[in-house]
Amino acid sequence: MRFSPLVAILLINCSTLERAEYGNTRSGYPDQESWGVKITLTDEGVMRALVKSGHLEKFNDRQYILLDKDVDVDFFDDLEQHTTNLKSQIAEVDERTNFMTAIGDVIVVSDSGVTLYTDTLMWNSEEELIYTDDPIMLTTEKNDTLYGIGFESDVSMDHWKILQPSGVTERAKDE
Repeated sequence: MRFSPLVAILLINCSTLERAEYGNTRSGYPDQESWGVKITLTDEGVMRALVKSGHLEKFNDRQYILLDKDVDVDFFDDLEQHTTNLKSQIAEVDERTNFMTAIGDVIVVSDSGVTLYTDTLMWNSEEELIYTDDPIMLTTEKNDTLYGIGFESDVSMDHWKILQPSGVTERAKDE
């Protein structure tokens, strides 16, 4: 069987390209990847949050974690009593600052009956605060529905504030 010089050059070039592709670094790829993740976050031995997600990607060089499937976070107080639940489509964690940003259909339900709906929500684990600059809808334990832009609260949602509020209540003024 005879090979023409053109076919030989093409074969050599193809094998060189394949070797070059496999030799590339993993830049841009996660260093760790897990499915069905369950992470317990503690502060001085006290459980503060239980984070669950269908998928996790960890990037060591950027100190960044991406939770990109069905994020579900339970928050706990100093006595490890459940206070609040957060659900979102995805979440990003900056490991340098311990900030988490929940993104997409964010719902936070407190055990006291307050429910928050928004598109994004940040959690500062050091200060134990949640906040957003986005539009929100909040329902209270008395079934009031409030709307606004911007929100700040402690994680248990006992002390919250809507930055630019609007809403409707069925209660009389003196209640």
